[in-house]
Amino acid sequence: MKKLTKAEEQIMQVLWNLEKGFVKDIIRHLPKPKPAYNTVSTIVRILEKKGFVSHNAFGKTHQYFPTVTKDDYKKIYLDNIVKNYFSDSFKEMVSFFASDENMSIEELEEIGKMINEEIKKQKRGENE
Repeated sequence: MKKLTKAEEQIMQVLWNLEKGFVKDIIRHLPKPKPAYNTVSTIVRILEKKGFVSHNAFGKTHQYFPTVTKDDYKKIYLDNIVKNYFSDSFKEMVSFFASDENMSIEELEEIGKMINEEIKKQKRGENE
């Protein structure tokens, strides 16, 4: 799966939220300054060529919908970040964020609880 450009990602965010929409619907949900209709239409067609979007035709107009889920894209995108910036190690990535001075103790504790819950869940799965 190819990485999205910033403009493509912005349009995908809108489509993921809308689930389906015409170009005019996408534009309505983009921040100001709004891009031109032709610009958005071109980007949506590029996304379709990349396999992220498909459409239903209604005469000359097309209603677009995502063919890649946000979670699937997020997983691939995050895997690439871990591979390229953290030596292919989730442990290194977590360590990087845990040592970030902007992270509060409450956030660190919450992450710790989430990790412990996932450990328990996976251990239960192994024992079945």
